[in-house]
Amino acid sequence: MALILVTGASTGLGHSTVNALADEGHDVVVHVRNQARLTEEDGTARWKGVVLGDLTELDEIRGVARQASRFGRFDAVIHNAGTMRTPEAATVNTVAPYLLTALMDKPARLIYLSSSMHRGGSTDLRGLSAGTASYSDSKLWVTALALALASRWEGTASHAVDPGWVPTRMGGAGAPDDLTAGHETQVWLATHPDVTPGTGGYWYHRQAQTPHPAARDEEFQARLIEVLESRTGVPLD
Repeated sequence: MALILVTGASTGLGHSTVNALADEGHDVVVHVRNQARLTEEDGTARWKGVVLGDLTELDEIRGVARQASRFGRFDAVIHNAGTMRTPEAATVNTVAPYLLTALMDKPARLIYLSSSMHRGGSTDLRGLSAGTASYSDSKLWVTALALALASRWEGTASHAVDPGWVPTRMGGAGAPDDLTAGHETQVWLATHPDVTPGTGGYWYHRQAQTPHPAARDEEFQARLIEVLESRTGVPLD
């Protein structure tokens, strides 16, 4: 069975993901913002452990990395945490996945939550530091990060996933996509022995899709990583 970290797992897609992984017998480490996000009904007894931290704060993101590293090298990390709010979107949706990735031991598999809205994102990276980035911007950037890592780290597969517009607290009750299908691709990518392409995929409901062209542009990927290194003070090996 695999050792898997899932961020932003107290509600919504993250919670569905950890429950599905636990049902399959995997050792799941669950990230939540704070202890108050957990209730007796969450099934914490089935989890390998819990790590705490607010992903809007760089110091707390570093703390999450330290806590998670105590469990050893993960087989997979699912960067699920997200927000649609400005100015937090850039930090939670892009900076936090980058910083956790840079600080932790390289896992066998990395899965980053994207969105179909990434196609409306901007390649102007000034909003990343200024706190003016939109949700779409942040999802384009994390998609580019995922695809950059696919060719950067030998031995680590990296994918981006559009979970669909699903009826979670973020998506709203009227969202048209299937809630179960919203987490199945992440679980599959984290655990299935045979995924094609084996790395660098942009996925929607287990089907490889074509992302925004900038997400695969090596020059844009390099600029993004340079800005993230400057923003966090942590280089990407």
